[in-house]
Amino acid sequence: MSVTIHPDVDAGMTPAAADFDGGTLKCACSDPVKVEVSSQCAHNHICGCTQCWKPEGALFSEVAVVPADSVAVTHNADDLEVVAPSAVIKRHACRDCGVHMYGHIEDQNHPFYGLDFIHVERSEQNGWQPPQFAAFVSSIIEAGADPDDMEAVRTRLRNLDLPPYDALSPELMDMISAHKAKQAGVL
Repeated sequence: MSVTIHPDVDAGMTPAAADFDGGTLKCACSDPVKVEVSSQCAHNHICGCTQCWKPEGALFSEVAVVPADSVAVTHNADDLEVVAPSAVIKRHACRDCGVHMYGHIEDQNHPFYGLDFIHVERSEQNGWQPPQFAAFVSSIIEAGADPDDMEAVRTRLRNLDLPPYDALSPELMDMISAHKAKQAGVL
């Protein structure tokens, strides 16, 4: 079975460029929403959850984080809408083409408060950090992937040097747990 994951990783990935300082994200419209990001991304990963925007035909999305203060909508901001207002991550998407442009966390107690989520494949600039791991792999079943194909999917992810997890990476899970422990006074 031939498994395709996401256009940005299927043909191989290029390393991050030294001193890369961001770029412009654009939706798929002819007069696109533009979001300027003034920093390199971190924790870039392939995500199988059902909440993240995926390009047509992709099993996974590609999601990274950047400091929230490095994100600015510079064109057609009025075309954006929050797709799930009650969700923790307020995903701002173009109301015309549906592409998610960035996700923002408003809850100051959330472990990822201060970070915005972006889809670097919406940028024409090269140099972004490539994906480092695959998260929420089993969740692709919820989106319609055949459960019998999961071992082939995980094998393909490993062959792409994207360790598959059914949560976030261990480093991010440690950050979440440490944040919660500090809030509870355990640390």
